[in-house]
Formats: sequence, structure tokens, C-alpha cells
Amino acid sequence: MKKLFLFTLLCVITITAHAQTNLSDYLTKQMPKRETRAVWLTTLANLDWPKTYARSAESIEQQKQELIDILDKYQKANINTVLLQARVRAATIYPSDIEPWDRCITGIEGRAPGYGYDPLAFAVTECHKRGMELHAWIATIPVGAKNSLGCRTLKQKGFRIRNYATGSYLDPADPSVAPYLASICGEIVRKYDVDGINLDYIRYPDGWPRPSYRDGDTPDDRRSNITTIVRAIHDEVKSIKPWVKMSCSPIGKHADLARYSSKNFNAHDRVSQEAQEWLKLGLMDQLYPMQYFRGDNYYPFLADWVENAYKREIVTGLGTYFLDPREGNWTLGDLTRQMYVSRDLGVGHAHFRSYFLTANKQGVYDFEKQFNAVLSLTPTVQGVTSNGSVPQPINASLAERREDKSVTLAWKAVSPYYNIYASYGYPVDTEDARNLLYARYTGQIINLKNVNPNFYFAVRGMDRYGHETAALQENSNNLTTSKSSVSLLANDGNTVTLPAAAKLTDADHYVILSLQGVILRIVSAKSVRNNQLYIGSLSDGMYSLKVYNHKKKSFALGSFMVKRTS
Repeated sequence: MKKLFLFTLLCVITITAHAQTNLSDYLTKQMPKRETRAVWLTTLANLDWPKTYARSAESIEQQKQELIDILDKYQKANINTVLLQARVRAATIYPSDIEPWDRCITGIEGRAPGYGYDPLAFAVTECHKRGMELHAWIATIPVGAKNSLGCRTLKQKGFRIRNYATGSYLDPADPSVAPYLASICGEIVRKYDVDGINLDYIRYPDGWPRPSYRDGDTPDDRRSNITTIVRAIHDEVKSIKPWVKMSCSPIGKHADLARYSSKNFNAHDRVSQEAQEWLKLGLMDQLYPMQYFRGDNYYPFLADWVENAYKREIVTGLGTYFLDPREGNWTLGDLTRQMYVSRDLGVGHAHFRSYFLTANKQGVYDFEKQFNAVLSLTPTVQGVTSNGSVPQPINASLAERREDKSVTLAWKAVSPYYNIYASYGYPVDTEDARNLLYARYTGQIINLKNVNPNFYFAVRGMDRYGHETAALQENSNNLTTSKSSVSLLANDGNTVTLPAAAKLTDADHYVILSLQGVILRIVSAKSVRNNQLYIGSLSDGMYSLKVYNHKKKSFALGSFMVKRTS
């Protein structure tokens, strides 16, 4: 216990120090290749999506387009995980054989949209097109208003339900609840290619009477009841598709810490969630603790989650909604500081909720794009090894190049996904996130246009657990001589020398881009002295440089490599 306490104390001290660090220092750090970047997309009461009811062929297309627009914004910010609310309040956004349709889809409880439209199937397809995972977000214990169709249906089935001012809830002690919720999650996993099941409100509700300490109603009994439900869902999901990630969203503070109080609201003691034990037992692959707090209510408890992760994944739930003055009084700095510190500890992040991110409250969406300047894969599922079972892509040449600067990449294998990499160096370093061009690509051929002749390519297969094969590198014997003859822009690690052509462009500003074309820096031409452009804040790697003139026309000036000696 003393060792654990010292470790936690060290984490808290470290986190506090980092939280006070100038955040610009983090911009020079290398981006993680694996990191969950998630958003909760709420369908309850149409909060995030949809805004249009699907009542005709035309309105269905409008509802689809709304989702496409949201996912496009995620993609531009390199979000890789969407937590979509699929079971709302004892009602669903897909055609279920168990529960009725939620009103958010058509505006009418129990009414299907028709025309063969399945919102969940559509969302899965659109997420996968963009290389994103889709996790079905399941509201478990809440069943809505007592007169709602979902609640009435459960009462007719004989479930024990209690009503409070906040709504109606299943009784976790009811032995019928565990198999019932497991059947709903099993239905989703069987019917849809979801990547995860995210359990929300898997706990005793607020307002539930305190334990009576009789008739099997002690704190331990209550925690056992919730764990029984979690285990039943886990076993059902994993028996169908063992690669589907199990996760939940516990209260953001697991329990009181030695030096920090949870202020009488925590997961373990107040609402009977043994989330850390679920990680230890392997019942959860991930946790998304709802850490909607600041200061000493955030950082010490983040350290506690990290310390007790049992080598599984922690994804901090961010209170992004507090950036809206109608919801709270947070500043953007409050949130970004948490994001930087979390990344430093190897922790992913999830925004609650979508609207406040995509509406760019206080510039949070702009920051997210900068923070996620390159793509990232999600972490592998812990406890599962590949054992060499991921087939290696095969094709000696890989890339076919043409005079019009187009390139066709083609390979053969039977992996479900492929990750495509490119760099100016050979062989391509596929462990560097900056070289990741496409994640979770599902084809075996891809056509690229206007490819920089300096690019080399590599492909790695990936199984459903996230394990990659060794890289299939582009055959160096097939590379054109023009590739090797192209010179890079000279730099000393602090400034890059602009080519003479830059003086002929009526320059207004310069743009530094990553290999993926992500804008990393915009520099006013007025700040350039002696034909030298400052690059001292960039980390080591390859970059391209463009110039824009006063008529907003752009010109490519070339590429440069930053490689500093230690």
C-alpha cells in the first residue's frame, strides 16, 4: 500500500508540474502512433444528431447528410473513435427485435423510418469509410419517463422499475436485468460490424435509497449486482465477436484518495461501480471515466485511473460542454491543459459531447485539429496476441508510378484492414505517426494523384485486435532516378533557406505542412528575414513548404528534413 501511495503521489506531483508548463512546449513532442481520440455522439432528445426527422425518402437523405457532415468534421480533426448512442432509453436507433424505436429518428416513439433505412448500419458504414471505429453507446439502467413506450414495454415484461424525478430506472438487483441487457448488446454485435460496446449509466441511479444493510442490500451486494450485469454483457459480446471492445463510462472519481476527497461522489462507494476491478478481471478493455472536473478534482484522480489500469486502456472523458457559458465557466486553457497532460501519460481523450466540439466553442475544434496534427491508430486490445496470425501483404513492387504523378498501390492479403504509410526516407518508418497516410483501409488497391515524387510507400496489414504485420515496403529497385535527384531545402534545424523562386511569388504568407498535408504552421512573409524561415519549434521529421501570394494563389516551394544532432 505504501508503494502505491508513493506512486500516486509522484504522479500527482508530475501532473501538477506539467499542468503548469507552457503548453507550446508540447508542440515539439512527437505525436503518438496509437491513441484513442473519441467523441460521444448523443441521440437522446436529438441533442447532437439527428436534427431532421426521417419521415420520407427526402428527409432520410437529409438526416444522413447531417451525420456525414458531422463525421467529415471528425475526420478533419483526426478523430478515430465515435461513441454513438444506439440504445437511448429502453429504445433504439436501429430495427430491434427486443425494444421499440426511439423517437429521435422519426419524432414518434416506436415508428420506423421505412425505405430500408437503418441509422446504425449507415453510421457504421460511414465511420469505417473514414477509418474510424464506431462503438455502440448503450444507456443501461435508465429507461426514460415512466409513461414512455420503452418504460411501459419493460413493465409489461415484468421488470422491477423505480420512478424518480429524473426518470425511471431498472432495479440492478432484479435478476432479469443482466440477461436482458446482454441480449440487447448481443443483438447489436450480431447484426452490425461495431468495433465496441460502451456501457453508460451502468450503476445505481442518483436518488436511489442508501443501502438498508438487510435482505441482500449492502454496498458489497450492490457492487456485485452491477458487476453481474457487466459480466453477462461481456460474456455475451465476446462469445459472438471477441475483438469487439468492451468499455464503460464510470463516474470520474473512482474513490477517495489518501490526500484528495471525491467530495461524496465517486464510482466505487456512491454508485456501486467497481470499474478498476472490471479492468483487472478483463471484463473491460477500456474505461472512459467521466472526468468533468478541474484542478485537484481532475489530475490526482487521473493519476489514480492510470495507476490502476492493469495494462488496459484509459480514455479521459472531457467536460467539453463546460466551454459553453450556458453550461459552465471553463476556459479553453482548462480543457487543453487536461488534453496535453493526458497524452503525456499515455491516456486518450473523449469529448462530451459532439455539438460543443463541432460548434468550436472557444476554438476547441480548431485546437483539436492542431492537437491531432497527424493520424493515430487506436491501441491494441490488451491480453490478445497476434501469434503471427495477421497475414503479411504480398507484392514485390507495391507502387506503380506514372508520368502524370499518379501512383497506384496494390497488394494481396486477407487482413481486414491495412495501414498505408509514406515518407521521404527509405525504408519508411512505420512506427512514426507522421508517416501514416491512411488508417484501417479496407481495400487492396488505392489510386493516388499528384504524388510528390520524393515519397516512398509501405503497407501493413492489421487484424481486428489492432495488431499489425511487418511492413511491405516499396521495392527500392523500382524507384525512378528522378526521385533520388530531387534536392531538399537546406536548413540548420532552426531556419530553412527559401529557394530563389520564393522572391518571385509576391509572397503574402508561407505554410508548413506535414506529409499528410496537414497545415502545421502559417508564417507571415513580413516575418521572414534574409530569406530564412524560422522552423525551430518543429520536431524532427519531413515537411513540405508552400507560399501563398496576395491573390491567394499557392506555389509549392519544396520539402525539407529537420534532423538535429543530440
